[in-house]
Amino acid sequence: MEVNHVLVVEDDKEIREGIEIYLKSQGYVVFQAADGVEGLEVIEREDIHLAIVDVMMPRMDGIAMTVKLREKYDFPVIFLSAKSEEVDKIMGLNMGADDYVTKPFTPMELLARVNSQLRRYRKFLEKLGDKAETANIHTIGGLELNEDTVEVTVDGEAVKLTPIEYKILLLLMKNPGRVFSTEEIYERVWNERAVNTDTIMVHVRNIREKIEINPKEPKYLKVVWGVGYKIEKQA
Repeated sequence: MEVNHVLVVEDDKEIREGIEIYLKSQGYVVFQAADGVEGLEVIEREDIHLAIVDVMMPRMDGIAMTVKLREKYDFPVIFLSAKSEEVDKIMGLNMGADDYVTKPFTPMELLARVNSQLRRYRKFLEKLGDKAETANIHTIGGLELNEDTVEVTVDGEAVKLTPIEYKILLLLMKNPGRVFSTEEIYERVWNERAVNTDTIMVHVRNIREKIEINPKEPKYLKVVWGVGYKIEKQA
């Protein structure tokens, strides 16, 4: 199980160390900083998963620190403040904080907020990971093209395409529903000005023979007469 790293940025040493003791008892690895400048230095040096940041601090306050860290990092930030006015909460949240705890607070309340924000952040990272894994896989109905493995399958069956056929299909599958003229396909695939586009028709016919159950009634690769070709979007 992954151990979460929490940064506590608070100019009051007693509060800072009290939070650290309690979080450590719950299994967290805790780092301390006395102001925003020190906090940013710790973030650059360590792998931080959540920061608890006091709003009012010398040298650099919590809001300025959070604005700065948000330029590079997206982990949760929980603000601590003695102020309880709604306007201060709204300002803090607008400046990049994810939650807000008003002093005085109980250790149980702070821990509940920490656990909640880390759960959300974990789900966020999982979704990002899923997107990264599937970003290079293009699926239209039963037709799938994997850029990482340079493989094409139809209903799970591998299809062998020539390099040019693969590039044409990739262009169309990355833009489902969009019609490409033969000139644009030629220029995108060959990276040169289109002179003779007759070859495109031949390649498209060959692709159809390989990916369509009935090439005469294509399900995927459609011709738009007088305009060009497209990969049909699938419901």
